Amino acid sequence: MTVTLPTEQVVEPTKLTDNVSGYVAEAVARRIRHRLLGQELHRYEEEHGAFTEEELAAAHARISGNSGLENSRRSHTV
Repeated sequence: MTVTLPTEQVVEPTKLTDNVSGYVAEAVARRIRHRLLGQELHRYEEEHGAFTEEELAAAHARISGNSGLENSRRSHTV
């Protein structure tokens, strides 16, 4: 397979890696996972209703690595 990209989209990856094919393959895989996750979340909401603000906040915190576990660990450390 051959993929054609605009010059500006080739310049930056070549600054970051010697394996541009791998870099592009990773980007495509990430995009596919993102689409599949979106479809799964949509299916879940159709079956169970929309996510609550609390659920969305908890998911955001977990994704960003701020699950609150740090505070609970500190409070149990003697």
